[in-house]
Amino acid sequence: MKNGERLAAVDLGSNSFRLEISIMHNGHLQRVEYLKETVRQGGGLDADSNLSEEAMERGWQCLARFGERLRDFRPSQVSALATQTLREARNRQAFLNKGQQLLGHPIEVISGQEEARLIYQGVTYLLPRNVQEQRLVIDIGGRSTEVIAGTGRVSLEAVSLPFGSVSWSQRFFAEGKLSAKCFAKAEVAANAIIEEHLGRFSLYPRDHVYGASGTMGAVAQALSQLGGEKQIITREGVERLKAMLIEAQHIDNLQFAGLRDDRKPVIGGGISILLALMNMFGMERMQISEGALRQGALLDLVQRDDHDAKRRDIRQNSVASLIQRFGYDRAQGERIASVGQAIWTALNPHGLWSDDDLQTLQWAGQLHEIGVSIAYERFHHHGAYILHYGDCPGFLPSERERLANLIVGHRGKLKKVAAAIEQDASFAYQLMCLRLAVLLCNARKDPQLQALQWALQKDGSVAVSVSRDWTLSHPQSYYLLQEEASTWEKMPIHLSISVD
Repeated sequence: MKNGERLAAVDLGSNSFRLEISIMHNGHLQRVEYLKETVRQGGGLDADSNLSEEAMERGWQCLARFGERLRDFRPSQVSALATQTLREARNRQAFLNKGQQLLGHPIEVISGQEEARLIYQGVTYLLPRNVQEQRLVIDIGGRSTEVIAGTGRVSLEAVSLPFGSVSWSQRFFAEGKLSAKCFAKAEVAANAIIEEHLGRFSLYPRDHVYGASGTMGAVAQALSQLGGEKQIITREGVERLKAMLIEAQHIDNLQFAGLRDDRKPVIGGGISILLALMNMFGMERMQISEGALRQGALLDLVQRDDHDAKRRDIRQNSVASLIQRFGYDRAQGERIASVGQAIWTALNPHGLWSDDDLQTLQWAGQLHEIGVSIAYERFHHHGAYILHYGDCPGFLPSERERLANLIVGHRGKLKKVAAAIEQDASFAYQLMCLRLAVLLCNARKDPQLQALQWALQKDGSVAVSVSRDWTLSHPQSYYLLQEEASTWEKMPIHLSISVD
């Protein structure tokens, strides 16, 4: 990543949409622009978990404005992430289709676990570098709440809880009412959900607790106006705020300084969740952090571009973890990755396809047999299932989908991945390289690659030339190669074989 290069993160939260633009300056991210709009999309989910037209329109209008600002950004410079509301929305694809056009960049709906990882990464990036400090990070969003524990900048335990300031305000503080009874019900309900996960965090001290994002910032600001320490939240202070809200009885009567008008409709839910967390986790105080999901997303962009230090890419660690947990024949996985790379390189002498495409192909090679850990029968389907639903920190949903399609498509008929082949030429070539690598390594030995010559034809087809001696000494591989050529006959790209 070069000095002065711009990067942008778009956070499609349940309450607000945010755009942060930073530049790389001497190896560090420096904010140059920050835009925030209160969209309150989470409030637009109906009883059937469908976004209303009004909620979608508010989101689209915001994304159109963000899109104008990002018009000259390359795809590799932008990370646009959606969280709980779009995770829940049954009609999210309708919103995403138009939203991506308006923004001019893909939007990824990330899992709760991935959201938690990015939040911790963003929060700790802006904290003093202390590799031994045990930290607890809490982020109360609009429809989900993340609790993450870690040491230094490494997250070790994380959970995404299914409640937030918007959803809890809708459920327990209907029509803006702020009674003691409303708070009691909201806190009891939150306690019941939190209690299930308390044991996971029992080993982590509460000495260094950090709060992130909107609710935490609003509470800290209000407490500061009441004479509290800046950027500090105490349990005593939150109890005092709760008493003031109950005394007001309704959000329309809230007059105290430090609470913005756009925060009033969701303050009841936010305060009740915060109190439940502090009581259940035994926290007396926490410090507000400037970091959040956006900074975590920006850091991921930096790591992905750092070709000289791929070990920093969290995705590499995820692949290693999957291999450790589900690996069947690691040597074969490395062999397939290497042969696939050799074929890909031969077909790509002018660098038409990206390094990231090659990296994905190599990962698919390493992981192609992980499904054997479940059962050999249909193991490619089992492997795809692991990629779809397993824990893969760092991978965007679209990247997981691509890897899963490569794994499920590496053997058998192509009908199951025909749509992906037709829609994405680079995927088609990745899959062909992977299938050819598996074919050539069918004896679980290194193939004689020098006996095969690969070429990408002008019409996009792949041609392989083999020596006659090779066909005689490798009759099984030659037969499989001919069968593979037949398999691709009905696809947009073809495979042809000639014998010299």
